[in-house]
Amino acid sequence: MAYIIPALIPIFSLILIGYFFKKIAFPAKEFWPMADKFTYYVLMPALLVYKLSFAPSISFDSIYLILTAIITTCLALFLLVFLNYFIKFKGDIFTSIVQGGIRFNTYVYLALVDAIYGDAGLLLAVIVITFAIPLINLLCIIIFSIYIPKTHLSFYNVGKSIISNPLIIACIVGGFINLTAIPIPIALEKLLMILSNAALPLGLLSVGVGLHFREILSSKLGLVLSTLVKLAIYPFIMLMVARYFELDTMSTNVLLIFATLPTAASSYILARQMGGNINLMSSIITVQTLMSILSIAVILQIISI
Repeated sequence: MAYIIPALIPIFSLILIGYFFKKIAFPAKEFWPMADKFTYYVLMPALLVYKLSFAPSISFDSIYLILTAIITTCLALFLLVFLNYFIKFKGDIFTSIVQGGIRFNTYVYLALVDAIYGDAGLLLAVIVITFAIPLINLLCIIIFSIYIPKTHLSFYNVGKSIISNPLIIACIVGGFINLTAIPIPIALEKLLMILSNAALPLGLLSVGVGLHFREILSSKLGLVLSTLVKLAIYPFIMLMVARYFELDTMSTNVLLIFATLPTAASSYILARQMGGNINLMSSIITVQTLMSILSIAVILQIISI
């Protein structure tokens, strides 16, 4: 798979450019939070609706794709809880370890799959995130409620946050259009296409803006464990489950990219809102984003042999 490295370089170059822009305050510090919000609420939903609406008919065989992602995520979470039974991290530290161990960066995921496999792979990736986003958010919030006593878990609020997630809404809308074959006006199709083209570049720049290096040296064991599970053990479990369900090569690789992704930059926001360790969370996001360049290339190279 000689094309993997050339496909990875532009993706992570955009992330580093975003970090460079942050360091020189270009175009302004106030610009990036607004750009990130615009990408999350407008550009990414447009991309998902566009890709799902005009993709080939969604097959019901994708149930095994979804099951593989769900089973693997639950097993990875169980492993972290099991290890914590012996290590006994403080609650705020463990919640950040869990977020680092099972969450994923949507921007990096879609950009990588699109670069390596094109529209066929991107459709599979969109199917995966449609189910992974609500599941992982629910699991993380439950972990917060268990390990941080002051966290008040409301299933109404959890359900509301999932249902109102713009990415989930976009996947539902795009999937509905695809399944019902509702005709879309040419003008709207072109608008969605233009917005889609801007989504991933701006999203990747925002990932770079979110990198922080100051706290890395002080994080130690929690950082190592979370990163080891996310970038090595999680993909191994994913591969074993995918082979159990006898998934085809593209489906397996799309799932392995999902499994080897760095954790979501939004993990920092959730940690801050619900009492997690924000310094550790910042370190996990930064280290995993940089290390995933190598881990994704190595894992995809290994399974291609």
